[in-house]
Amino acid sequence: MTDHHPDVATATPPTAGAEHLIKATALAQATADAAGITVAELATIEQMTEACALLDHIWRPDPGDPLITLKLLKGLSHSGSYVAGVFADGRLAGACVGFLAADGLHSHIAGIDTTLRGRHAGLALKLHQRAWALRRGIGLISWTFDPLVSRNAYFNLTKLGAVPTRYLANFYGAMHDEINAGTETDRLLVHWDLTRPPGVAPPPVGGAVAGLSVGPDGGPVRGRVDGHRVLVAVPDDIERLRRADPAAAGRWRAATREVLGGLMDTGHTVAGFTRDGRYVIEGQQRR
Repeated sequence: MTDHHPDVATATPPTAGAEHLIKATALAQATADAAGITVAELATIEQMTEACALLDHIWRPDPGDPLITLKLLKGLSHSGSYVAGVFADGRLAGACVGFLAADGLHSHIAGIDTTLRGRHAGLALKLHQRAWALRRGIGLISWTFDPLVSRNAYFNLTKLGAVPTRYLANFYGAMHDEINAGTETDRLLVHWDLTRPPGVAPPPVGGAVAGLSVGPDGGPVRGRVDGHRVLVAVPDDIERLRRADPAAAGRWRAATREVLGGLMDTGHTVAGFTRDGRYVIEGQQRR
């Protein structure tokens, strides 16, 4: 899940006009077609009810404490925010909710059923959201994600080209769904500039020092943070580690907050994320 933080710079509004929008719409449609899905705004009470149930199925919150309610979805949709679903084989198999914010659109929550894993349905959903925003003159989408989830980091930073802007320690406080229970909810806030083509190449790692590495036992090993380029590794599968060894997962949370969060707090930038699970951090911003 995500939330909005209003004190960060906004992206420049789209300037490429109709051609830019046509390309964004065509890319979103082609990606959905390749995935064998349809992405569309949710229009009926029945569809929104299904979306609430699907998100609860994915996150499995405590009974009686849904992630999002039908009334909220209806209100967001009616007021012009983003409420969309992924349809596959005649059923709703994904949902995404975003609300209008001071810096553009904030993507609050997105989930895809595991039956669509490997079909790039998540990419199709985000590209649909991008085209939707551009049609409304919105040049930036923000959201947050858990920096320890390697596959999400690669998707957000490399596949989409979003840029981390802040490290937010224990952002949501305690959560009680099956994904987040028992861990502090640190998040990276990212900005996605919609005026640029989606996706970036992983940044170079030559000359980098290891600020955080995976040790022989799978635990975090702190290293140097004094280089111009610093690599910060995260576990391959933190969700599995949380189930198998919560204490070890907690050590990763503390180490990532200290190293990644510490570097960002002192003005370093996150240049990207490598395929093998490392953030690439570069020298301090000029202020």
